[in-house]
Amino acid sequence: MPKQVDHRERREAIAHALWRVVEQQGWARATMREVAREAGVSLGQLQHYFSSRTAMLTFAIDFAAEQTSHRVTHGLAALDQPPHPREVLRVVITEMLPLQPDARTTSRMNAAYVLEALHNPDLQAQASLGLREGKAMVERLIRQALADGQIPSDRDPTVETDLILALTGFTPLLELDVVTPQAALAAIDQHLGRLFHPSERPAF
Repeated sequence: MPKQVDHRERREAIAHALWRVVEQQGWARATMREVAREAGVSLGQLQHYFSSRTAMLTFAIDFAAEQTSHRVTHGLAALDQPPHPREVLRVVITEMLPLQPDARTTSRMNAAYVLEALHNPDLQAQASLGLREGKAMVERLIRQALADGQIPSDRDPTVETDLILALTGFTPLLELDVVTPQAALAAIDQHLGRLFHPSERPAF
C-alpha cells in the first residue's frame, strides 16, 4: 500500500525549512520557491499545503509559538513545585529571548512576522491578539503575587507587567551583539530582584 502522507508533519517540515531560510538569508529571501528548495519539495507540492507566502508564514509562526510554549513548559517543570512566581517570570522572559539555537530561530521568525504584520491588517490583528494574551498571562501572575504579599503592595500591576514585557526588548541587542547573554540575564535577575520583597528572592 502507498505510504500515507502525514499532512501536519509535512507542514511542519516546510515550517522548519522557512525558519532555516529566514535565519540564514533573512525574510526578504524567503520566497516560496526558496523555501520549497530548502524543504526538498517542488514548488507545486509546497503550494498544495500553503497557497501563499503569508499563509506559510502564519503557520510557521504559530508552530514557532508552540515550540516556545513547549520550552517554557519544560523550564517550569524543572523548577521546585509549586514554582515561585519570580522563577516563573524568569523562565518566561528568558525563553522568549534568543539565548539558544531554537529560541534564536523562533525569535527571527517573530521579527519577520512583525514586519509583515505592519502591512497586513489580518496578520496585525493575529499578532496583536497573541501578544495581548501573553501580556494578560504575565499580569495575572503579578496580580496573584501582589495578593499573596510577594510583591510590595504599592506596586502598580499594569506598570510592572509592561516593565516585564519590556525586558524582551533585549532581543535586537542580543542579536546584534550589543549586549551579551550574561549581561541580559544579569539585568533580568536584578529587575526581578527589585520587584519582589527581599524575603521573596530565591537565589539562582
